[in-house]
Amino acid sequence: MSYISFPGLGIEPFHIDKVAFSLFGRDVAWYGLLITVGMVLAVLYGNYIGVKREKLKSDDIMDLAFIIILFGVLGARLYYILFKLDQYIVTSGTFLENLKDTLYNMVAVWNGGLAIYGGIIAGLITAFLFARKRRIPFVKFFDLLAPTVMIGQIIGRWGNFINMEAYGSETDLPWRMGLLVSYDKTGPETGIWNQEIYVHPTFLYESLWNLAGFILLNILYRKKKFNGQMFASYLVWYGFGRMLIEGLRTDSLMIGPFRVSQLVGLASLVIGIIIFIMNRKKLRGNKEEAYENVYKSDAETETSSENNTAIENSTNIYNKE
Repeated sequence: MSYISFPGLGIEPFHIDKVAFSLFGRDVAWYGLLITVGMVLAVLYGNYIGVKREKLKSDDIMDLAFIIILFGVLGARLYYILFKLDQYIVTSGTFLENLKDTLYNMVAVWNGGLAIYGGIIAGLITAFLFARKRRIPFVKFFDLLAPTVMIGQIIGRWGNFINMEAYGSETDLPWRMGLLVSYDKTGPETGIWNQEIYVHPTFLYESLWNLAGFILLNILYRKKKFNGQMFASYLVWYGFGRMLIEGLRTDSLMIGPFRVSQLVGLASLVIGIIIFIMNRKKLRGNKEEAYENVYKSDAETETSSENNTAIENSTNIYNKE
């Protein structure tokens, strides 16, 4: 039995069952339920913002949503497995038994094991190919996906909280999260406990960071200056935040001594800044061109006015004669 607490906030140890309910004899985990809720809300929001801000057809958005969810989940699972492949390959039985058990381990997303970066990468590739097929500027879909993805990230992180995973290193900060696990299934008063640890609630850090980013992107969306602005802003905001928060976690995917998510976060930050600068330069050029057109228009108007005055004066002289 596992218990969570927030002693600095006066919250005593409490237990949350990972299973939300059972349906037709199968357990439905809170993790999967929260991911599903996040997807549904993201689709509804994406349809609303896509029609209102990007002037896209609702049919195109809903078609993309169905495809992107499928390939997004596959991408998130594949990304996670690739960095922990040795944990999924079974070698203790016959060839057929090992193959069956290995495939089952890889498919069993209900046991956890999704990496958001894999889902984002797969989703962007899917959106790009879909846009090309429908002959729609793909950057419109990328801008649409930026705040939409954040909804799933905001809600999905609470699945990590219930599973007691994706937490950080030990700390004594007032908002520290206590983790307590017993050896048996008795209550906290009589159980035999491991040592309680107090850690950074990094799931909460990222959820709140994404919530702030979602609000910010919605504000920026109202004054969008160029296609790609929302996507670039997302890369900068999320990449920077994830790069910092990942440094606190204890369960990071690693490449040698480096944390994979920190490297990807840094790359996202740099790419976002580059995209933003390139588009801002383009926007500045458009403004200068618009100014020149206005200047030319004013000059032409002034010349036309002078010509009209000259014609009018000539007419008056003629009439006097």
